[in-house]
Amino acid sequence: MSPDLRTRLGDVELANPIMTAAGCAGAGRELAQFFDVARIGAVVTKSVMLEPRAGRPAPRMAETPSGMLSAIGLQGPGIEVFLQRDLPWLLARGGRAVVSIAGGSAEEYAELARRLSMAPGVTMIEINLSSPNLADRGRDFTEDPAAAARVVRVVRASARSDIPVFAKLSSDVPDLVGLATACAEAGADGLSMINTVRGMAIDTATMRPAVAGGTGGLSGPAIRPIAIACVYRVHAALPDVPIIGMGGVRTGSDALEFLLAGASAVAVGTVIFHDPSACVRILREFEEALEERGVARVGDLIGAAHRPLGATALR
Repeated sequence: MSPDLRTRLGDVELANPIMTAAGCAGAGRELAQFFDVARIGAVVTKSVMLEPRAGRPAPRMAETPSGMLSAIGLQGPGIEVFLQRDLPWLLARGGRAVVSIAGGSAEEYAELARRLSMAPGVTMIEINLSSPNLADRGRDFTEDPAAAARVVRVVRASARSDIPVFAKLSSDVPDLVGLATACAEAGADGLSMINTVRGMAIDTATMRPAVAGGTGGLSGPAIRPIAIACVYRVHAALPDVPIIGMGGVRTGSDALEFLLAGASAVAVGTVIFHDPSACVRILREFEEALEERGVARVGDLIGAAHRPLGATALR
């Protein structure tokens, strides 16, 4: 018998735990020529802002030996275009929409949540807290648990009650568990982790930083052990808060590792750029991994690495 791949994120049930990561698949349109976007648990959209943004100047991306460095700058057409063009396209193809939002103030986040709540078909809202807080010298909201909590609080108050709100966290903070706790206490229904890790590369030919602005976000295999540790620590501290794990997922085994650490779902990101069908391949590999281990359902895996030896559902 095939394993039961369903998983829950708050009050939402997904058919399986494999999702795209924000910023790596637009709103799913780019991937539709490679697979049916309705086959995966959900499509997490590129972060949407109130107004159109051009993003940072080139160069925006650079390869590293074990991942990718990016400095895109939250480029996008804004909420109006998203609601009129991108969201209807995804819903028409049976995809589940987890909409990532970003803003420069708590008020902007609140307005985005309000606008999304008026649109049919939004499965979840993911708050991208790695966005500059214009009222605090441009520091990311994740750098101040109180500021992050305020954003979560206003988004939760502005969003429809049936739309779960997840806070996306960075590992580049002094106290990740403290930040996660502040967001959960402010009303987050769950957490997404981790965002990219701050890094830098220098082009030795030009003797200049490889991406505009100097530093960028490192993603890919290099950050997976960091992400696994973050998910493990936060799940240990907040076992009842669902987590979407991400960071360097390339295989079904990688996805399994995140669930064992405590995630309820897994987002696939950087690997999509060279393997656009990665999500469905990873889903197939993940299902095979469960079958090989005799695991009946995804729920038996979540947080299994925390259980005493012999109490795990795995063989």
